[in-house]
Amino acid sequence: MTPQELATAASEALHKQDFAAQMLGITIASTTPGKAVLQMKVREDMSNGHGICHGGMIFTLCDTAFAHACNNTNKNTVASGCTIDFLAPARLDDVLTATAQERSRSGRTGVYDVEVRLADDTLIAVFRGKSYQIKGQLIAD
Repeated sequence: MTPQELATAASEALHKQDFAAQMLGITIASTTPGKAVLQMKVREDMSNGHGICHGGMIFTLCDTAFAHACNNTNKNTVASGCTIDFLAPARLDDVLTATAQERSRSGRTGVYDVEVRLADDTLIAVFRGKSYQIKGQLIAD
């Protein structure tokens, strides 16, 4: 398999078992080694008491995009820590696009940045995740 074919297969395998992402309607827009773009449409059941998208939903989208960018090289990887900053609200029916990009990967650890944007390119959240590689692979050799 080429690195791109492996990235696609690994992301598909990860998504198939990610029932939380499926429940939220998160979809894979694209995946390349060390990078992933995922999308989620804001539904009414994702709103908080202020009538805007709950931060936990945005965080989950970021965490899921981070997971795809970490794992699409077919090395089982988990989060060891992360931070998020919310910059602007998302509202009902907005389509959120999370772009996760590897910044550094050395040994078993990595650093990834995720940006979440609205359809008009408004940046609404930034997330930084730290990863740790564990045993195993998503796709058998």
